[in-house]
Amino acid sequence: MSTPARIVEVGPADLPLHCPRPGEQAWCSHPRVFLDVAQKGQALCPYCGTLYKYTGPADARHGH
Repeated sequence: MSTPARIVEVGPADLPLHCPRPGEQAWCSHPRVFLDVAQKGQALCPYCGTLYKYTGPADARHGH
């Protein structure tokens, strides 16, 4: 298993989570993809390899 390109911690305020995130230098480097990080505690972007780790409560799912 390869090492993620980078690791980013996110919380409830970041949901729904998508990569790339607003304001990031790589915002136009790949298509926007939504990641379900709250359910599993982490999610890996299939395009850039960024690993998002969720730091909030496991049951926080906005918009559901």
